[in-house]
Amino acid sequence: MTSAISKFSILIFVALLSGTVTAQDFQGKAYYFSKTTMDMSRWGRGRQMTEAQKKQMADRMKQWLEKTYILTFNQEESMFKEDEKLAAPVGGRGQSVWGSSFSAGPQYKNIKTKTFIQDQEFFGKQFLIKEEMQPLQWKMGSETKQIGQYTCFKATASRPASEVNWARIERRRNRNNSNAKKKNDSLKAVNVADGTAVEKPVKEEVKMVEIVAWYSPQIPVSQGPGEYWGLPGLILEVSAGNVTMLCSKIIINPQEKAKIEAPEKGKVVTKKEYNTIITGKMQELRDNRGRSSGRRRNF
Repeated sequence: MTSAISKFSILIFVALLSGTVTAQDFQGKAYYFSKTTMDMSRWGRGRQMTEAQKKQMADRMKQWLEKTYILTFNQEESMFKEDEKLAAPVGGRGQSVWGSSFSAGPQYKNIKTKTFIQDQEFFGKQFLIKEEMQPLQWKMGSETKQIGQYTCFKATASRPASEVNWARIERRRNRNNSNAKKKNDSLKAVNVADGTAVEKPVKEEVKMVEIVAWYSPQIPVSQGPGEYWGLPGLILEVSAGNVTMLCSKIIINPQEKAKIEAPEKGKVVTKKEYNTIITGKMQELRDNRGRSSGRRRNF
């Protein structure tokens, strides 16, 4: 088995380094299964839910918590998007709104120009989330494991959490009557040179997310699913927070090659700006819950 893997690895390296195979000629497809775990107790009434009710809700949300994605890549560019063939059928108005608005859209990466673009729809509005790709400070390990026919090495990193805090949005409605107290709790007395005291806001602690990735040098491209990249081999498995993505199938140089193109249509925003838009919209929806006139926020 080891001998066969070594021969396969050598063949890939030779093909990639050959003068007849350029970055544009080489292409691969990797299929990933993504699973997200969710703590129901953090969601509003979740603390009052029975175990049976939590299981029932988890079953209903399964189509959003378990997905299959395809990463199409070459040596410089990649496109990561949900496998449309395996996407759960949409049924009912509620599922349509939530499914299209909160599922991650196609993500384009160019490791040469350090460009990340996500094509995202949110409640009928098209956005282009654009960011300059910041390399993670990977810590390379010597631990290995086998994923399919590929020998993978472990690498770890950490980054600030950038996702929207849905639980915080859900709880905000119940804190409206205690805003003054919360404001006072966020202030701290500080002694100054003249002996007086002033109040200074306490900075909110930045939450960090720990990342564990497994990459294979047998596929020598610095690509990976989603926002992950920067290792000396394709990332076949990655875990960050409550999300795990695992590669289930790889096709090198498929007969029908797909175009990898950066999306261009939509309002250009940063990730921070987009998260602010989502937070505002979610707050509006909760404020309007139960009202007959559900006005929408203008973007």
